[in-house]
Amino acid sequence: MNFGSVTDLTPACAGAHVVVGSHGGAITARYALVHGVASVIFHDAGIGRDAAGVQSLALLDAAGIPAAAVGHTTARIGDPADMLLRGRITRFNHAAAALGAQGEMAADSLAALFSRSLASRIPPGLVLPPAPRRVELGGAVALDTASDLDRADDGRVVVTGSHGGIPGNLGVRAAKASPAFIAFNDAGRGIEDAGVRRLPLLAAQGIAAVAVDAMTACIGDAVSGYETGVISVANDVAVGLGALPGLRLKDLVDRLVNL
Repeated sequence: MNFGSVTDLTPACAGAHVVVGSHGGAITARYALVHGVASVIFHDAGIGRDAAGVQSLALLDAAGIPAAAVGHTTARIGDPADMLLRGRITRFNHAAAALGAQGEMAADSLAALFSRSLASRIPPGLVLPPAPRRVELGGAVALDTASDLDRADDGRVVVTGSHGGIPGNLGVRAAKASPAFIAFNDAGRGIEDAGVRRLPLLAAQGIAAVAVDAMTACIGDAVSGYETGVISVANDVAVGLGALPGLRLKDLVDRLVNL
Protein backbone atom coordinates (compact mmCIF):
# COMPACT_ATOMS: atom_id res chain seq x y z
CA MET A 1 0.00 0.00 0.00
CA ASN A 2 1.39 3.39 -1.01
CA PHE A 3 0.49 6.77 0.46
CA GLY A 4 1.58 10.31 -0.34
CA SER A 5 1.69 11.10 3.36
CA VAL A 6 1.86 9.06 6.54
CA THR A 7 -1.16 11.10 7.66
CA ASP A 8 -3.17 9.24 5.00
CA LEU A 9 -2.91 5.98 6.96
CA THR A 10 -6.21 4.60 8.28
CA PRO A 11 -7.22 1.71 10.55
CA ALA A 12 -7.49 -0.40 7.38
CA CYS A 13 -3.68 -0.28 7.21
CA ALA A 14 -3.32 -2.54 10.26
CA GLY A 15 -0.97 -5.37 9.29
CA ALA A 16 -0.17 -3.77 5.93
CA HIS A 17 3.23 -3.15 4.37
CA VAL A 18 3.30 0.52 3.41
CA VAL A 19 5.43 3.01 1.52
CA VAL A 20 4.81 6.64 2.44
CA GLY A 21 6.14 9.82 0.87
CA SER A 22 6.68 11.41 4.28
CA HIS A 23 9.96 12.08 6.05
CA GLY A 24 10.99 9.50 8.62
CA GLY A 25 10.89 11.85 11.60
CA ALA A 26 9.67 10.92 15.06
CA ILE A 27 6.07 11.99 14.53
CA THR A 28 5.75 9.74 11.50
CA ALA A 29 6.56 6.74 13.70
CA ARG A 30 3.52 7.63 15.78
CA TYR A 31 1.19 7.33 12.79
CA ALA A 32 2.74 3.98 11.83
CA LEU A 33 2.36 2.64 15.37
CA VAL A 34 -1.18 3.93 15.89
CA HIS A 35 -2.31 2.23 12.69
CA GLY A 36 -0.39 -0.98 13.33
CA VAL A 37 1.46 -1.28 10.03
CA ALA A 38 3.59 -4.38 9.44
CA SER A 39 6.46 -2.45 7.83
CA VAL A 40 7.11 0.97 6.41
CA ILE A 41 9.45 2.72 3.99
CA PHE A 42 9.87 6.47 4.45
CA HIS A 43 11.94 9.17 2.76
CA ASP A 44 15.14 10.20 4.55
CA ALA A 45 14.48 13.93 3.94
CA GLY A 46 18.19 14.65 3.66
CA ILE A 47 18.76 13.16 7.14
CA GLY A 48 19.12 16.70 8.45
CA ARG A 49 19.77 18.26 11.83
CA ASP A 50 20.11 15.69 14.62
CA ALA A 51 19.29 13.02 11.99
CA ALA A 52 15.67 14.09 12.44
CA GLY A 53 14.70 12.76 9.03
CA VAL A 54 15.18 9.16 10.14
CA GLN A 55 14.41 9.23 13.87
CA SER A 56 11.38 7.00 13.32
CA LEU A 57 13.53 4.00 12.50
CA ALA A 58 14.76 3.43 16.06
CA LEU A 59 11.31 4.16 17.49
CA LEU A 60 9.77 1.51 15.25
CA ASP A 61 12.57 -0.92 16.06
CA ALA A 62 11.41 -0.85 19.68
CA ALA A 63 8.10 -2.25 18.43
CA GLY A 64 9.76 -4.80 16.16
CA ILE A 65 8.49 -3.06 13.03
CA PRO A 66 10.86 -3.17 10.02
CA ALA A 67 11.44 0.33 8.70
CA ALA A 68 13.77 1.97 6.20
CA ALA A 69 14.28 5.25 4.41
CA VAL A 70 14.93 6.13 0.77
CA GLY A 71 17.69 8.59 -0.08
CA HIS A 72 16.69 12.14 -0.94
CA THR A 73 19.08 12.23 -3.90
CA THR A 74 17.50 9.11 -5.42
CA ALA A 75 13.74 9.81 -5.38
CA ARG A 76 11.28 12.64 -4.79
CA ILE A 77 9.95 13.17 -1.29
CA GLY A 78 6.16 12.97 -1.11
CA ASP A 79 6.02 10.63 -4.11
CA PRO A 80 5.87 6.93 -3.12
CA ALA A 81 5.60 5.81 -6.74
CA ASP A 82 8.88 7.53 -7.54
CA MET A 83 10.43 6.16 -4.34
CA LEU A 84 9.64 2.62 -5.50
CA LEU A 85 10.74 3.33 -9.06
CA ARG A 86 14.08 5.05 -8.40
CA GLY A 87 14.66 5.03 -4.65
CA ARG A 88 17.70 3.55 -2.98
CA ILE A 89 17.80 2.74 0.72
CA THR A 90 20.10 4.86 2.91
CA ARG A 91 18.97 3.95 6.43
CA PHE A 92 17.17 0.97 7.99
CA ASN A 93 16.54 -0.42 11.45
CA HIS A 94 17.57 -3.75 13.01
CA ALA A 95 14.20 -5.33 12.28
CA ALA A 96 14.67 -4.48 8.60
CA ALA A 97 18.25 -5.76 8.61
CA ALA A 98 16.99 -9.10 9.93
CA LEU A 99 14.88 -9.39 6.78
CA GLY A 100 17.80 -8.62 4.48
CA ALA A 101 17.83 -4.83 4.19
CA GLN A 102 21.09 -3.39 2.90
CA GLY A 103 22.40 0.06 2.09
CA GLU A 104 21.89 1.20 -1.52
CA MET A 105 19.28 -1.53 -2.01
CA ALA A 106 16.51 -0.67 -4.47
CA ALA A 107 13.42 0.39 -2.56
CA ASP A 108 11.14 -1.90 -4.57
CA SER A 109 13.36 -4.88 -3.71
CA LEU A 110 13.17 -4.09 -0.02
CA ALA A 111 9.42 -3.58 -0.25
CA ALA A 112 9.18 -7.07 -1.75
CA LEU A 113 11.19 -8.51 1.16
CA PHE A 114 9.01 -6.71 3.67
CA SER A 115 5.84 -7.98 1.99
CA ARG A 116 6.79 -11.56 2.79
CA SER A 117 7.15 -10.87 6.52
CA LEU A 118 4.47 -11.07 9.18
CA ALA A 119 3.28 -8.15 11.24
CA SER A 120 4.90 -7.91 14.66
CA ARG A 121 2.85 -7.70 17.82
CA ILE A 122 3.47 -4.28 19.34
CA PRO A 123 4.76 -4.75 22.90
CA PRO A 124 2.19 -3.80 25.57
CA GLY A 125 2.95 -0.52 27.27
CA LEU A 126 5.00 0.84 24.38
CA VAL A 127 5.16 4.62 24.73
CA LEU A 128 4.12 6.41 21.56
CA PRO A 129 6.13 9.36 20.25
CA PRO A 130 4.49 12.72 21.05
CA ALA A 131 1.53 13.78 18.93
CA PRO A 132 2.01 16.61 16.42
CA ARG A 133 1.63 19.98 18.10
CA ARG A 134 -0.12 23.26 17.38
CA VAL A 135 1.78 25.98 19.23
CA GLU A 136 1.07 29.70 19.26
CA LEU A 137 4.19 31.81 18.73
CA GLY A 138 3.03 35.32 19.42
CA GLY A 139 1.00 36.16 16.34
CA ALA A 140 2.20 33.11 14.42
CA VAL A 141 1.25 29.45 14.68
CA ALA A 142 3.61 26.46 14.61
CA LEU A 143 2.30 23.15 13.25
CA ASP A 144 4.48 20.05 13.35
CA THR A 145 2.59 18.77 10.32
CA ALA A 146 1.08 20.83 7.53
CA SER A 147 -1.77 18.30 7.43
CA ASP A 148 -3.15 20.10 10.51
CA LEU A 149 -3.70 23.33 8.56
CA ASP A 150 -7.33 24.40 8.52
CA ARG A 151 -9.37 27.39 7.45
CA ALA A 152 -8.82 29.06 10.81
CA ASP A 153 -5.24 29.54 9.58
CA ASP A 154 -6.27 31.56 6.53
CA GLY A 155 -4.38 34.85 6.49
CA ARG A 156 -2.04 33.81 9.31
CA VAL A 157 1.73 33.42 9.54
CA VAL A 158 2.37 29.67 9.82
CA VAL A 159 5.54 27.66 10.47
CA THR A 160 5.35 23.91 9.82
CA GLY A 161 7.67 21.01 10.44
CA SER A 162 6.64 19.39 7.16
CA HIS A 163 8.74 19.03 4.04
CA GLY A 164 8.18 21.43 1.17
CA GLY A 165 7.54 18.65 -1.33
CA ILE A 166 4.18 17.71 -2.84
CA PRO A 167 2.32 14.95 -1.00
CA GLY A 168 1.32 12.21 -3.38
CA ASN A 169 2.72 14.29 -6.25
CA LEU A 170 -0.67 16.04 -6.27
CA GLY A 171 -0.50 19.80 -6.65
CA VAL A 172 -3.91 20.24 -5.01
CA ARG A 173 -2.29 19.09 -1.77
CA ALA A 174 0.20 21.96 -1.63
CA ALA A 175 -1.78 23.53 1.23
CA LYS A 176 -5.12 22.84 2.93
CA ALA A 177 -5.70 26.52 3.71
CA SER A 178 -4.61 29.97 2.56
CA PRO A 179 -2.18 31.41 5.11
CA ALA A 180 -0.52 34.72 4.34
CA PHE A 181 2.86 33.09 4.88
CA ILE A 182 3.98 29.50 5.43
CA ALA A 183 7.34 27.88 6.14
CA PHE A 184 8.47 24.31 5.52
CA ASN A 185 11.65 22.25 5.90
CA ASP A 186 13.54 21.78 2.61
CA ALA A 187 14.24 18.06 3.32
CA GLY A 188 17.72 18.46 1.88
CA ARG A 189 16.08 19.68 -1.34
CA GLY A 190 17.10 16.43 -3.02
CA ILE A 191 16.61 15.12 -6.52
CA GLU A 192 14.83 17.56 -8.85
CA ASP A 193 14.55 20.00 -5.91
CA ALA A 194 11.66 17.83 -4.73
CA GLY A 195 11.91 19.09 -1.17
CA VAL A 196 10.70 22.56 -2.18
CA ARG A 197 8.26 21.80 -5.01
CA ARG A 198 5.30 23.29 -3.14
CA LEU A 199 6.75 26.78 -3.13
CA PRO A 200 6.02 27.83 -6.76
CA LEU A 201 2.56 26.23 -6.57
CA LEU A 202 1.79 28.34 -3.50
CA ALA A 203 3.15 31.45 -5.20
CA ALA A 204 0.59 30.90 -7.97
CA GLN A 205 -2.08 31.09 -5.23
CA GLY A 206 -0.58 34.30 -3.85
CA ILE A 207 0.79 32.57 -0.75
CA ALA A 208 4.25 33.53 0.49
CA ALA A 209 6.25 30.39 1.24
CA VAL A 210 9.80 29.55 2.27
CA ALA A 211 11.76 26.48 3.25
CA VAL A 212 14.49 26.24 5.86
CA ASP A 213 17.69 24.25 5.39
CA ALA A 214 17.24 20.73 6.81
CA MET A 215 20.63 20.99 8.50
CA THR A 216 19.49 24.02 10.51
CA ALA A 217 16.19 22.70 11.90
CA CYS A 218 14.70 19.32 12.78
CA ILE A 219 12.11 18.19 10.27
CA GLY A 220 8.79 17.34 11.90
CA ASP A 221 9.40 19.98 14.60
CA ALA A 222 7.91 23.36 13.78
CA VAL A 223 9.31 25.04 16.89
CA SER A 224 12.79 23.92 15.85
CA GLY A 225 12.16 25.46 12.44
CA TYR A 226 11.13 28.74 14.04
CA GLU A 227 13.95 28.87 16.57
CA THR A 228 16.97 27.72 14.53
CA GLY A 229 15.85 27.45 10.91
CA VAL A 230 17.71 29.38 8.23
CA ILE A 231 15.88 30.04 4.97
CA SER A 232 17.27 28.20 1.96
CA VAL A 233 14.52 28.89 -0.61
CA ALA A 234 11.79 31.51 -0.91
CA ASN A 235 9.08 31.87 -3.54
CA ASP A 236 8.49 35.15 -5.35
CA VAL A 237 5.70 36.24 -3.01
CA ALA A 238 7.89 35.64 0.04
CA VAL A 239 10.78 37.52 -1.56
CA GLY A 240 8.41 40.46 -1.82
CA LEU A 241 8.05 40.30 1.96
CA GLY A 242 11.80 40.34 2.50
CA ALA A 243 12.52 36.60 2.60
CA LEU A 244 15.99 35.74 1.34
CA PRO A 245 18.23 32.69 1.60
CA GLY A 246 20.46 32.92 4.66
CA LEU A 247 17.93 34.86 6.74
CA ARG A 248 16.90 33.37 10.08
CA LEU A 249 13.28 32.28 9.90
CA LYS A 250 12.58 33.64 13.37
CA ASP A 251 13.67 37.13 12.34
CA LEU A 252 11.34 37.10 9.33
CA VAL A 253 8.37 35.60 11.20
CA ASP A 254 8.71 38.05 14.11
CA ARG A 255 8.76 40.95 11.67
CA LEU A 256 5.75 39.68 9.70
CA VAL A 257 3.54 39.25 12.74
CA ASN A 258 4.31 42.79 13.80
CA LEU A 259 3.51 44.43 10.47
